[in-house]
Amino acid sequence: MILTVGNTKGGVGKTTLAVNIAIARAALGRDILLIDGDEQNTAITFTELRSSELGNAGYTAVSLHGAAIRTQVRQLSPKYADVVIDVGGRDTGSLRAALTVTNTLLIPVQPRTFVIWAIDQVADLVKEAREINLDLRAVIVLNAADAQGRDNQDAAEALRSAQDIELLDIFIGRRKAFPNAAAAGKAVIEQSPKDPKAVEELNALLQVIYSE
Repeated sequence: MILTVGNTKGGVGKTTLAVNIAIARAALGRDILLIDGDEQNTAITFTELRSSELGNAGYTAVSLHGAAIRTQVRQLSPKYADVVIDVGGRDTGSLRAALTVTNTLLIPVQPRTFVIWAIDQVADLVKEAREINLDLRAVIVLNAADAQGRDNQDAAEALRSAQDIELLDIFIGRRKAFPNAAAAGKAVIEQSPKDPKAVEELNALLQVIYSE
């Protein structure tokens, strides 16, 4: 399973979800390759922190950009049970390359107007990628969602108009557990004490992504 976590809008929580997903899958005993395709290299920085704090990241992490993502994923993916690619923040060659080889694109979107508007650009990239990658699945998850108010509902209604992209029924709340865990080089499933809501939401997301 090759999963890409990406969006053309930055600051939506891509890397946080990517590393939490990679760690959760690795916790199941699966060999995981995490590819950092973001020029900021946040996933690699997190992995270095995790290795220094825990002694072993529990997964393999590499930094790749542009067309190298496509060529290296084709070569490396048979060696791993799952590949997680963290790309985006804008329309880049890395994001475009990832879309040609990924099974599922997970698009984190925060329930904010300007972030929602960017989804049309992602939809165009998905449409273009499907000319090569016919079975590409693209899903949106509301991330850093509000605990109350109408923003989540209003955002969901707006996002349902995205062409050929599925809006997931679940959402990830805006919870301190995610940055707190990351600061210690951990995922929310490893945090002690655990935030049961954060763990529940992450597990629900994993179930939907990896159910097929």
